[in-house]
This record gives sequence, structure tokens and C-alpha cells, in this order.
Amino acid sequence: MSRDSTISRRCFLRGAAGALAFPYIVSSSALGKAGVIAPSSRIAMGFIGVGGMGTNNMRAFLNQSDVQVVAVCDVVKASNEYGHWYKKGWQGAWFGREPARKIVEDHYAKKSQSGRYKGCDAYNDFRNLLSRDDIDAVCITTPDHWHAIPVVMAAAAGKDIYCEKPLTLTVAEGRAMVEAVRRYGVVFQTGTQRRSSQQFRFICELVRNERIGRLKKIITSIGKNNKEAPAKDWKPEPVPDWLDYDMWLGPAPWVPYHKSRCLYTFRFGLDYSGGQTTNLGAHWIDVAQWANGTDLTGPVEVEDLGGEYPADGLFTTATKVHFRARYANGVELVMKTDQDGPMRFEGTEGWIQLQQGQLTSSPESVKDSTIGPDEIHLYKSNDHHRNLIDCIKTRGQTAAPVEVGHRSTSVCHLGNIAMTLKRKLQWDPDNERFIDDEQANRMLSRPMRSPWHL
Repeated sequence: MSRDSTISRRCFLRGAAGALAFPYIVSSSALGKAGVIAPSSRIAMGFIGVGGMGTNNMRAFLNQSDVQVVAVCDVVKASNEYGHWYKKGWQGAWFGREPARKIVEDHYAKKSQSGRYKGCDAYNDFRNLLSRDDIDAVCITTPDHWHAIPVVMAAAAGKDIYCEKPLTLTVAEGRAMVEAVRRYGVVFQTGTQRRSSQQFRFICELVRNERIGRLKKIITSIGKNNKEAPAKDWKPEPVPDWLDYDMWLGPAPWVPYHKSRCLYTFRFGLDYSGGQTTNLGAHWIDVAQWANGTDLTGPVEVEDLGGEYPADGLFTTATKVHFRARYANGVELVMKTDQDGPMRFEGTEGWIQLQQGQLTSSPESVKDSTIGPDEIHLYKSNDHHRNLIDCIKTRGQTAAPVEVGHRSTSVCHLGNIAMTLKRKLQWDPDNERFIDDEQANRMLSRPMRSPWHL
């Protein structure tokens, strides 16, 4: 069904009874265009999670002329206690639902003739946002443990979805997300933006077209933890009034509040994230899967090569990552903590690598070669956010669909499990189970705190 039809997808999903009698249109003055924008050509979006990355995603969609941001949601009302390692810096910046609402309304006010705009609602509970019939698509940029439930509920509500990486907290969550997206026929984009990078697409095309011969080995390097853990004798702190802490925890176990548990540093607690293995690794493993042609499957074996975890304390994710995975085609994938290490592809006739943005190869001619018209050409997208919008209109497949996002993230989870158990594990990628290892299989899912469930 084309998004350019006279009946909007939103009306279609509501059902014929009454929906067609309500031709919902909005003035486009806030978008800087003459006349009105009918729902058949305008995509109304809501944003669940508007911290640092969530606000970046929101700004990217705000800049799409055929998108209207109508709602934001976050359990943080407003806080300047975020911190980040990017050079541009987030330290001291204000994030949360109220700052996000202001960004939206200021954006549209600048485009309106009156210089004023009020029309973005702010919610504490994402379920209120999902219950709105006038929202076509949602962007989910919450901590990892809060991806699966909103995705499944958004799919059931008929919303198209952009969800940040790493896609899941567990392998089982990923499979539930895949099934929900398929069941309800929504368009889905995983926030692995390298799928919309010309440079990474070119590297993968070189590998897939065997410029280095038959692929044998992939080395992926990720940075070390970029925040220091609190002292081991940390004490609980009062919950700040700007945070709904119980909602922040959601399906995770109840534990006392500490500021280093939330905001950016959630990624260093295993109850909420897989650490840098999934945070940074989700990007690099996704590229590895793309180059290896294993987007819709996974390895058959994974083993620890010396991963390290803290003995105790508030931060519980790996402080050193090192594991190896082997695929049915014989390709070996290694992930390791190496702050400035390369992403390297080794083949039977040479190698190609990317290190600190610099592409090198052996033979040197490989990196300068051209992919011919009759060779393998991979999905082309140069703007990850725009790609979602285009696919919503055509009902086509995005650059990083849900199964691809799930499979790439799953490799990261398998690595964490192998490093935790300190042994080699055999994996069945078709059934997504470890072979003859029930201890490892129990780590593929986690219980959820009541009343939350999938």
C-alpha cells in the first residue's frame, strides 16, 4: 500500500468504521509550506527516549520536510547530568522530555508566520504516546533493557519503528521483536547507521566481490569503557525529583538508585546493557555480518579468548572484551578491546582494513578498485533517517531491517555469554540455541520484573 494514496495508512489501520469520515489535516505553516499537508504525505512521529542520542535522532527527523514531530516521551523531565565522551560533548547539556518539547516547538515556531508554535505533547509513560491514533511512526532511543517491550507494543499499535542499537538486551527479546514486526507488517529500521555509509558499503562490496580472495578472518576492535566505576563501597542516593526511577528500571530488577546506574552510564550494568560489547560492537559486528553475507544467520561456534569482568561493584559489564566466533563458511570473527585498533578483513589473496577513518589494503590497488555493474552491489542508502521515511511511504525494506539488527546484536550477546562461561560454545543459528549446553541457553533470556512482560 503506497503512502501516497488518498487514504492514509493511519486511517487504514484504524479500520473503515468512522475513520474515513475524519479527514485529519493540519496546517503546514509550522513546516514552512503553503496550504495544508494531508496525512497521506506527512508522517507524524513520536519519540520515546530523548536523552543525548534520542535528541540527536529527533533533530534528524525534524529536518525531514515531510515529518511532523507531535510527541516526545522520557522518564526524565529535564536534567543536565548527562555526560558523554564525544568531543562535541554533552556534559552540562539539558535533556529529557521538556527540553525535547522545547526543541520541537522552537523548530516549528521559526518556520511559522506567527513565530509561535504549540503542538508537541510530552509524556512520562510511553504507553500514552503509543495509544495515539494520529502517530504513524516512533523512534525508540531508550536504554537497551527498554527496547523490546516498546517495540512489540508499537508494532501491535501499527506504528512504524526506528529503534537504536544495540537492538536488544537478550537473544530472546530480539526474536520477539522480529516476530512482532513481521506479524503486524510495520516498517522497521535498526539504528546501525553504518548501513547508510558509502564507505562501509564500499568495503563490504570489496569483500563480497572477493577483491581479497575468499574471506578468511574478520577482526573488529572496540574502545575500552569510557567511564570510571563508582567506588566499590558506593551508597544508595536519593532519587532526584526529575526522574521516574521505577519506570526507568521497568522490567529490570529493583535496586537502590545511584546516579551512575542511569543516564549514559546505564550501559555498564548488565541488568540494562551488554557493555561495550553490544554498545560499540553492535556497529562493527553489523559491518562484519554484512561483508560476510551472514545478515540473516549467525556463527556456529563462539569462544572466550580472555574477556574480563569486574569482581564486584556497580559496573558489571566486561572491562576487557576478547572472543572469537566461527561461521559455517569457515570465516573467523574476532572482537577485542583495542582503543584505536582496526576493522580488518583478511582473505586468501590479501587484506583490507579501516583504522581511524583511513582505508588501506594489500594489494594497494584493492582500495581503489571499482565495483562493476555485473558485480554484487549492496543496499544503497546514504541517510539512515531519510531511508526510514522513504520506506514508510513505499512500504519497502529499510537498510537495517529488524532481522538484520537482531542477528548482528545476537553475535555480541553470544560473545558476552562465552566470556562469562569461559568456554567454547556450539551455536545453532537456525534455532537460536546452544547445542547441549543448558546453562548457556538459560542466558538467552531473562525474567522481567512484574508487571512488565513480552
